[in-house]
Amino acid sequence: MLSLRGALGLTRVDGALLFAVRAALAMALPALPIALAGRPGTAVYAMLGAFTTTFGRNLAYRRRARVLALVALAMTAAVGGGSALAVWADPRSGGWGAAVVVAATALVAGAAKFACDAARLSGLGAVLLLFSFAVAANSTPTWADVLPQTTAAAVGAATAWALSLAGRLWHPDRPQRLAVAAALRALADLVETAPGTAAHTRARHRATAAVLGAYGTLGTEPPTAGERGVRGGVPLRLTDLSWSLLIRSAHRPPGDPAALAVRLRSQVRLLTTRRGGAPVLLARLSVSAGPVTVRAPLPPAGAVGRRTAELLGGHTRRLGVFAVPALRMTLGTGVAGALALALGLGHGYWAAIAAAAVLHSVNVRTTAQRALQRTLGTLAGLGIAVAVLATGPGPVALVLVIVLLEFLLEYFVVRNYALGVVFVTPLALLMSELATPAAAEGLVLDRGLGSLLGIALGLLCALVVVHDRAAVRVEHALSACTEAAEAAERSLRERPGTGPGRPAVQVRLAAALVELREAEDAAAGELWEAGVDPAVLAAGEQRAYLLLDRFLHGG
Repeated sequence: MLSLRGALGLTRVDGALLFAVRAALAMALPALPIALAGRPGTAVYAMLGAFTTTFGRNLAYRRRARVLALVALAMTAAVGGGSALAVWADPRSGGWGAAVVVAATALVAGAAKFACDAARLSGLGAVLLLFSFAVAANSTPTWADVLPQTTAAAVGAATAWALSLAGRLWHPDRPQRLAVAAALRALADLVETAPGTAAHTRARHRATAAVLGAYGTLGTEPPTAGERGVRGGVPLRLTDLSWSLLIRSAHRPPGDPAALAVRLRSQVRLLTTRRGGAPVLLARLSVSAGPVTVRAPLPPAGAVGRRTAELLGGHTRRLGVFAVPALRMTLGTGVAGALALALGLGHGYWAAIAAAAVLHSVNVRTTAQRALQRTLGTLAGLGIAVAVLATGPGPVALVLVIVLLEFLLEYFVVRNYALGVVFVTPLALLMSELATPAAAEGLVLDRGLGSLLGIALGLLCALVVVHDRAAVRVEHALSACTEAAEAAERSLRERPGTGPGRPAVQVRLAAALVELREAEDAAAGELWEAGVDPAVLAAGEQRAYLLLDRFLHGG
């Protein structure tokens, strides 16, 4: 159900400040020298490439390097392709060229949405790829400008890639610690909710996903009965403890939930706070199983952990699930861009970007929430843009303001999307002004009208294009969970070493649990009923947790 409180609530995100500083530096380092050299228009494309840093913020360094390298190539290709299209089609002259750019923008939006969903790249994701392409495709370059603009984007992307990996030099285990902290916080939320309620079910899903995510980041898998209490490493032992508490909570709630939650949150603070650069972390949590005291280094990542991350990352899903959201994105951006063109709106691509931002969601319910957040954020952001443009800033000052807005965007967008839009609106508008100077009044009016048009059409598209595949996804997820449970029962009946490895079997079962709950939540926000009895889903989940308990405690 849509609520103003849900749209405006803030969430706690560890490491948000450091990430925002890194994003601002990634934008400033390549763009400022170019602006100081008298090429502010080219500096914009370095900033677009620097958006690479937005992706993969929670990934371990090794996987982050691979993912961001692909994103950097995609960002550079978006700018290069958009610049070349702008020269060839000349959309500013109107006619068929403008129509071609609108169609290309819609296709890029759909492809970016599909790719980001399939790769589980959360955040602004596809919207930033689309924005990079749209800015380049709606500029006025010559063929001589295409290579410099593409090169600037590549430099910005490379800078973002390097900064995103630089932290490995002085805090190599930070992604692992943050992942474990997220698991502990999710577990604290779980033990604080009343068993048997819908809130408890949602909290258990979030905790399961977070603990599995921590194992994937650590490069290992949950323990079996013979491994309990013998694995070293502070984050690993804490994650093992979280796994034990998670599985046990499905049928044996803790005796003192409030006290346990306090201990878990205390441990979160220790994991996320670095004192003296490289502190020795001593974790002691008193639970029904007894105190756990450990002091050891992190384990190395390996193929086992990659399998955990891949299973949790959706490799068990069917790609057809992502087709309808991508279709919505294509249609929404295409119609919004075409209508803006027909109405003669300047900077009509902003309507397409606003539609894409609204449609970059999970289902109709979250699309409606995004529409509300986008509307409120855009109105507030336009006020900031008017105030900045009223001062008549020069190109270098504009670059500095954009860098500041990028810092505020990255700090707040992960906590609340509406607050992020407050800063992304003037950021996008000022980048457009820097790339192609225009009258301030017309620029702000175009942005406001284009955004409102795109928001409305994005929401309408989500309502018209029914996602019946969401219901099919629930059926497939339930079937996969049942198959994983049957495989787990066979593994438990066999002697160790005679069948498939027990760690792999239980990870498959846990990942199937996460997918089942995600599929059900996604379908619940659509207009098309899932058609699966909630009691059947609950029974399947309970069976799976009982089997995971047998893996953990033997039997």
